[in-house]
Amino acid sequence: MALHKIIRIVAWLLGIAGIVTLALIISTGDEAIKAGEDGVVNPMTYVAYITAALVLAFTIVFVLKGIFSGDLKKTLLAIGSFIVIVAIAYGLSNGVETQMRDGEMLSASGSRWVGTGLHTFYILAILAIGAMVYSGVVKMTTRR
Repeated sequence: MALHKIIRIVAWLLGIAGIVTLALIISTGDEAIKAGEDGVVNPMTYVAYITAALVLAFTIVFVLKGIFSGDLKKTLLAIGSFIVIVAIAYGLSNGVETQMRDGEMLSASGSRWVGTGLHTFYILAILAIGAMVYSGVVKMTTRR
């Protein structure tokens, strides 16, 4: 329970810091931001970096805690299923060398990995929607 309170306090502090830095950015105006004045946007990026680092750290800690305290077989099955989905998505993707907006070239390998990410997202979205529909149908058809 104490860890929950600490995390809540940290979340509030980061939220307040984000609001304060947003107010500072808004009060300086568009021209100062477009001119690239130092110290205008930097505090907000530091708050974002700290928040991202804390979220990543807590996620890793709680995932590892859950893995070692829970059922390792189910965890490995879920990770294996995800790897299979990524492999299927990689097989469905093709790589084409593409010129980007800044004039640089995206390699065929990079293009294939972008396609893999998109296909993985689509497959997982379809599975999630299917699971929700299946759950809803089962709830409607079962009698109490």
